[in-house]
Amino acid sequence: MKRILFILLCYPLFIIGQNQTVGLFQYDIGSFDGYTLFSPSETTYLIDNCGRLVHSWQSSYNPGNSAYLLEDGNLLRTCRISNSIFSGGGSGGRIEKRDWNNNLVWSYDFSNNTYHQHHDIEPMPNGNILVLCWEYKSLIDVILSGRDPSSLADNELWPSYILEVEPQGNNGINIVWEWHLWDHLVQDFDPSKVNYGVVANHSELLDINFYAGAGKKDWLHCNSIDYNEDLDQIVISSRALSEFYIIDHSTTTTEAATNSGGNSGKGGDILYRWGNPAGYNSGTTADQKLFGQHNVHWIDENFEDGGKLMLFNNGQGRGFSSIDILSPPTDVNDDYFLSANTFGPSNVEWTYTDPNPTNFYASFISGAQRLPNGNTLICDGAHGTFFEIDSTDTKVWKYINPVVNSVPLAQGNNIPTTNNGWANSTFRCTRYSLDYSAFIGQNLTPGPFIELNPLPSNCQMLSGIDESQISNQNRSLLYITDILGRKITKKCNTPLFYIYDNGTVEKKFIVK
Repeated sequence: MKRILFILLCYPLFIIGQNQTVGLFQYDIGSFDGYTLFSPSETTYLIDNCGRLVHSWQSSYNPGNSAYLLEDGNLLRTCRISNSIFSGGGSGGRIEKRDWNNNLVWSYDFSNNTYHQHHDIEPMPNGNILVLCWEYKSLIDVILSGRDPSSLADNELWPSYILEVEPQGNNGINIVWEWHLWDHLVQDFDPSKVNYGVVANHSELLDINFYAGAGKKDWLHCNSIDYNEDLDQIVISSRALSEFYIIDHSTTTTEAATNSGGNSGKGGDILYRWGNPAGYNSGTTADQKLFGQHNVHWIDENFEDGGKLMLFNNGQGRGFSSIDILSPPTDVNDDYFLSANTFGPSNVEWTYTDPNPTNFYASFISGAQRLPNGNTLICDGAHGTFFEIDSTDTKVWKYINPVVNSVPLAQGNNIPTTNNGWANSTFRCTRYSLDYSAFIGQNLTPGPFIELNPLPSNCQMLSGIDESQISNQNRSLLYITDILGRKITKKCNTPLFYIYDNGTVEKKFIVK
């Protein structure tokens, strides 16, 4: 019935029997109005809540995965370029900054024989950029660091490291800070090496012999990075090890290579880690909480659950996905609890799964975002599906990316499938508020739908359907009906009747 109501109210010209496969499927009154950014191809799209295109940017490169709309209206986007020495899932290698009119104002290739940018970047408040990279370690480097030679399927490793760069001119950088995971290793395999120790006693270090699968060169497969300005800390996520790690950014580059210095006094050592305590011999597979997760980040302090960590828990090997929120335990000095044989919290504070959990399973990519009104925007990246839930876990908005292999599908055409998802897969999507500074002075007139041969629609973003329209502050809005008395759960261009708790009824006309 809910779907039929949507057709009656929002698609009055809908032809019965026509099959909808892409685009906007749902837009309820409880949805947070804004513009959604996603980059599934050389084109980066910005759509309104009706699924209409309001802006786009065009690059010559496929996405290196993440994209950010900056406060000044510039688009900061990773790009995929080839590297004959190393390639892997999430490979990027290039970062571009384009202004609102698509002019390329800065770019840089973070790729050569010894390093390569991948997956994600993080724009910083000071205008710098945190860049997540792989770096090459030879067989000799790896053996000298205590790796078991029988656990080197590719006879080399490419661990992650982080650069903070200041863009210079239109194609240059100034490296202002860096951190290398390679400086913070422990192992209990080779006692002749300087980093030999009891792994369980060094949760601040990463065991070089802890790995998943066959010990391939993309050992960690870190896939996201986020920065917390208030804490001056960074969090990165390792999909392969099903853990995330928080480190201190307040150090100098020299201190970041040691275990002292910075606000924490611990240099570049791991301040906190969570997800898989088997990684430091402090638990078993029964204690594992994360399963190939993505998009670990701090929630904005001004939003519900502000300051906590949110992530997309893909559920690889578990068979279903979830969105999880947790608060790392801290002491009276706000230092994290992380010591030998500890793991906490034992459970997340909030989680979302589908009522039938296996109906929501994205085995790779994907992300989630807490919105200003308390709703949560979720990107099922494996299936190119974006949906929003409210505080009761009710879906209030749903959109399916219509772009496949850089070309929009026609409405009604089936989306091709792949081995683990659909061919319209999308790394992440982000919703920006209507009053976001990037939109000031810009033309955001809704244009066409991205999909070809779209269904007829008079859907529009109606920010006026809320209690701010109520002139009598002593009454509360109970619900809204259409002319036939049916409760409205969708935003459509139709006469509406507002029903209040004091028994009054007010007729409103929403016009284009």
